[in-house]
Amino acid sequence: MPSLPETYSTRAHELLVHAQAKNAPTIARLAPIIGASVARGGILHTFGSGHSDVIAREIIGRAGGLVCVNGIIDPTAGFIENLVGYGTALAARYDRQHQLLAGETIIVISNSGKNSAPIEVALYAKQKGLHVVGLTALAMSQTAATVHPGGKNLHAIADDVLDNCGVPGDTLIEVAPGVSSGPTSTLVGAMLLNLLMLAVIDWLKAHGHPLPVLRSQNIPGAIEHNRAVGEKYKNRLSRQLA
Repeated sequence: MPSLPETYSTRAHELLVHAQAKNAPTIARLAPIIGASVARGGILHTFGSGHSDVIAREIIGRAGGLVCVNGIIDPTAGFIENLVGYGTALAARYDRQHQLLAGETIIVISNSGKNSAPIEVALYAKQKGLHVVGLTALAMSQTAATVHPGGKNLHAIADDVLDNCGVPGDTLIEVAPGVSSGPTSTLVGAMLLNLLMLAVIDWLKAHGHPLPVLRSQNIPGAIEHNRAVGEKYKNRLSRQLA
């Protein structure tokens, strides 16, 4: 009988393949939208509350990734994500500091799709004219009751949805009666975001635009390169390029 790690590995690999195939049309549709914004000098924004913040940070300042990605950071780490009005306040503060501009894209990440903060960030961004992408477990977002008074879950607000294809509860393996483990939202979410970034890079290349791609600072000349590609974005990024 396979061990728990072996079972998880097998099922997780199968899920990754399934998620890539399911989301391929959405990624293909988003690449020119984000690519055109980047070509105009725009920023790609991300937000994830609670553990979803880990996924949101995957493409921020990432070696091999686009320099023009910035994140809305929740200083409470999601502990008050269901306080109505908090997500709106986060988005508004970020907007004042870094600007949410019409025509740009924001990726809002919530595995359940039901919590207030990501829903409010998505709604705020839509009001500002951004293209909103929801990264969620569609099976859960479509069934879990939202806690937001607006009555809609993330998938119903977003302009496009990336589905991490996870199950309600985010775990694959029953390890004891009524107890499950083996979460999948992080590894699938990170893969989908990196696939999207590569699709954007592909679009930029195909249309003759410069590639504002970061290099690992552990290789010679990378710091100088990163400063150069990040120069025109430095006033809008929340991090400093070394």
